[in-house]
Amino acid sequence: MASKEKGKSSLEEISIRSLGVIESSNIEFKPGFTVLTGETGAGKTMVLTALGLVLGSKSDSDLVRAGQERAVVTGRFSIPSEIQKEITASGGDVEDDCVVITRTLSSQGKSRVLVGSAVSSAATVAAFSQSLVEIHAQSSSSKLNKPAVSRELLDRFANLDLSNYQEVFQRYQEISERIERLNLQLQSQDREIELLKEFASEFAKVSPKSGELLQVENEIAKLGSVEQLNQTVTNALNLLEGEDFSALNILQQVRKSLDSMAGKDQELDQISERFTESLLNFSDIQSDLNSYLLSLEADPTRFAYLQDRKSILSSLLKRYGKGSDRQQAYEDLIIEGLGAKQKLSDLSGGSDRIVELEHEKEKAFQQLKVLASELSNRRKLAAEKLSELVTIEIKNLSMPNAQFIIDQKTLDSNNSNNYAAFGLDEISILFSAHSGATPLPLNKVASGGELSRVMLALEVVIAEAEPIGTYIFDEVDAGVGGKAAIEIGSRLAKLAKSAQVIAITHLPQVAVWADNHLVVKKSETGSVTQSDVIELGEVERKIEIARMLSGQEDSSTAQEHASELLTIVRKSMIS
Repeated sequence: MASKEKGKSSLEEISIRSLGVIESSNIEFKPGFTVLTGETGAGKTMVLTALGLVLGSKSDSDLVRAGQERAVVTGRFSIPSEIQKEITASGGDVEDDCVVITRTLSSQGKSRVLVGSAVSSAATVAAFSQSLVEIHAQSSSSKLNKPAVSRELLDRFANLDLSNYQEVFQRYQEISERIERLNLQLQSQDREIELLKEFASEFAKVSPKSGELLQVENEIAKLGSVEQLNQTVTNALNLLEGEDFSALNILQQVRKSLDSMAGKDQELDQISERFTESLLNFSDIQSDLNSYLLSLEADPTRFAYLQDRKSILSSLLKRYGKGSDRQQAYEDLIIEGLGAKQKLSDLSGGSDRIVELEHEKEKAFQQLKVLASELSNRRKLAAEKLSELVTIEIKNLSMPNAQFIIDQKTLDSNNSNNYAAFGLDEISILFSAHSGATPLPLNKVASGGELSRVMLALEVVIAEAEPIGTYIFDEVDAGVGGKAAIEIGSRLAKLAKSAQVIAITHLPQVAVWADNHLVVKKSETGSVTQSDVIELGEVERKIEIARMLSGQEDSSTAQEHASELLTIVRKSMIS
């Protein structure tokens, strides 16, 4: 049996209520390879639909079971720390290393999403769910159609570290932008220097601090209201501790009265304890108010200073600030003031400074060429190896003449415009299904079934480098049988050693490879159809395999064949 891969997510459970043919079902998923089987129309695809809704797919009111007001689907995933951070950053709740996503659909077309107890959106869930589950369905478009995804897969397979290249690339970009900006500024150099010197001088005189304007305004408001604050706090204290009337004294009497009944009734004792805690809080507040009152005093000198300081800061902000948000404009002004010295240095240096920057730019560009060349060379070696390994896997999946190619186009390294954040390479995936056929982009030549098998072969090869914790295949075995189906099952089992794998299948040659076997069964009474998902034990599993083989679960010949298949698989897994 395969175990859950450390550092990867795992689907633990799906709960479905009133969705299509499924009235109510709780499905637990285990690590390793799980198959979902059942007769046509029993609801296997509806389980996949439920998972899609949990992961943020588009909702449809037609999915709500007839006669019901709403459908509710809940999925629970165990997740590693990296994905936990991603989910909490998007506003979701994570508890005990698990995230629970609930999707509610109403018959009126409304949809609601909860991540833990936090309200979220389908778009937010769809964004982080890409790190949880990879679904391969006949009707879905492959992620490999995107060049950026192809490049990311190749880089993970090659174990490339792009940090050094990207650091130099960013420095090169920054120097280029400084040169461009300086060239524009030098066109009106004298006027620019004059304005910058004036600003720098005013900034130095005022010497504003971050957050100072808001602090000054708050203190002015306080000192300008000392009398009112004093009167209000004094009145409050008189009510709490006055001679004629004391709120605290009355509350103390209430406490004594409750204390006299201590031990008579547990419920009353709990209420009394809460009252005592509240009374202590009132006492703390009384103490805090007294301390506040003692510290509260008029300070005309300080008040006048603050008024002057506010006027100076406001004047500086009015002259040089930018934007309608006053506080943001003030903080941006400070950033500009702190950077004024460097800008003056650049401008004052004039064309000499541009020459210096051009020299720095050329030095960075030469570093960039070397690092980009290293990336391209490593990608070339990895692309050849990945192409070979995936092609071998594909040939065993009923496509003996197929060819899988990672195509790498490296742009001219002497043209600075060709450089991007990931180097000079454009990566795409080419495929041909027949001998002599010209390899073309995968999405243009692969059928739905071929595309699913190509994805399976690729996932098996790069599973160790992939962050995905759960793979789901919907009828990846479509259009094949016999030995090819056995090979598909074998590859799914192999992939399950590195991740959780769930496959919806109609082929017994695939199902026998599973660690866990779930079957969808339905019973019909009148116009209501209810489907249940049941985990099969060893005996029940043999009967289901027999049904898949012959359509007759009671057939002794089919059951013997099922036992033979299961025995063959067990022996091959041991060896």
